[in-house]
Amino acid sequence: MKQKNSVIRSIDWYTVIAYIILLAFGWISVCGATYSVDNTDLFSLDTRSGMQIVWIVTSIMLGTCLLLIDNKLYETFAYAIYVALLLLLFLTIFNPHEIKGSRSWIVMGPLRLQPAEFAKFATALAVAKFMAGYKFSLDRWQDLVKVIGMVVLPMLLIVMQKETGSALVYASFFLMLYREGMTGSFLFTGIAMVAYFVIGLRFANPLLLDTPTHVGPFVVMILIQVFTSLLVLVYCKALREARLIIGISLGVTLLALLFAQFIIPFDVLWVQCIIVVATIGYLIWLLVSTRMREYLFITLFTIGSVVFFFSASYVLNNIMEPHQRVRINVLLGLEEDLAGAGYNVHQSEIAIGSGGLLGKGFLNGTQTKLKFVPEQETDFIFCTVGEEEGFAGSAAVLLVFLFLILRLIYVAERQPHTFGRVYGYCVVSIFLFHLFINVGMVLGLTPVIGIPLPFFSYGGSSLWGFTLLLFIFLRIDASRKMING
Repeated sequence: MKQKNSVIRSIDWYTVIAYIILLAFGWISVCGATYSVDNTDLFSLDTRSGMQIVWIVTSIMLGTCLLLIDNKLYETFAYAIYVALLLLLFLTIFNPHEIKGSRSWIVMGPLRLQPAEFAKFATALAVAKFMAGYKFSLDRWQDLVKVIGMVVLPMLLIVMQKETGSALVYASFFLMLYREGMTGSFLFTGIAMVAYFVIGLRFANPLLLDTPTHVGPFVVMILIQVFTSLLVLVYCKALREARLIIGISLGVTLLALLFAQFIIPFDVLWVQCIIVVATIGYLIWLLVSTRMREYLFITLFTIGSVVFFFSASYVLNNIMEPHQRVRINVLLGLEEDLAGAGYNVHQSEIAIGSGGLLGKGFLNGTQTKLKFVPEQETDFIFCTVGEEEGFAGSAAVLLVFLFLILRLIYVAERQPHTFGRVYGYCVVSIFLFHLFINVGMVLGLTPVIGIPLPFFSYGGSSLWGFTLLLFIFLRIDASRKMING
């Protein structure tokens, strides 16, 4: 009894209160998204609003049980839990039940569970235990490769289940690695690749001035040169070499562009490719002459940038599934498929916009009530908030999420041990990724990849999965206060 009372006193109640508030807001949103005039009983188990109460109650019970477990067990059995979930993910690939083209669900009568939702906390525990090990250091490439492998393995298994959206969530672990000391070059590389992809594809067809040079590839090649020179300046402290790279690149490109504009029209991209090849040769010469390892990484970055850019179009048009390709084209503004891939987002934007400042009121949403928005109780649940509670309600929900994330960061920073801090930042990263992508998806700002909004989207798997993530962290934090107290 004394141990139980200590846990109750030591728990971070600010986080628990935010959790309860989000559950309440979430249930109200599910009610609005699934309400039907044929069945007005919101508490009936025949309705999704009624079943969501079951998921909420069981989640609270699950959270309570997690708080009563000895916190040391989470670290002790971290690898065992991780291996068990990997095995479950592997077996799920071969299950006979295919739902919406995905084999990510285990169906047991009326109960459907998605192991990918539970693999998040298992991966977070395993990564936290590994990084808390003796002499672990992200500066050693062997340790970094092992951590990335632990994150990528469940990601690959989920992709094999044809559940790309859930797999992409694991990319959020890199935010935790950045907090733990991973060099910023990895984050910079990721941002650069996104820039190449978006600019290269979005402006692939427009021509530059009166030349046969396409704007997208032209800008991307300039960016590669600029980024390369910046990396030389920042990581090698070589101002003269950086100036030489960017000066020759921009100078020769400008001369080639003027020649193509006023003398003989030709594709300036060929000149830019020659410049990049020359830059790579120069970087290799600097590597050999100075023996600075940084030049090797910069060379690999430049080569990787070129390979990534020229392969992006091929991957988009030849490897990606047709529905994925259409979604990206719609997001980039290359297509306007309001009756197909763009339908969900278009209807969602209409629903949110119709809510105005204060919304139409509880159960008064027309777009959601008439089921214009597909998946409005799961992936597109936030449009119900916008329509029924308006801008004020949407802002209030986002502020509660913001408070939760900032509170989790604060709690993670006060952990006395690496295990608790790393796990805490894994939780923060996962919540932040879900929030940013889901809300951005509903607003048409991010691709439609089908991931739930924490504590809002209908379903037991996601709600239990987020509860596991959160309350294990709360139990780890409670032990800190009990020890210090």
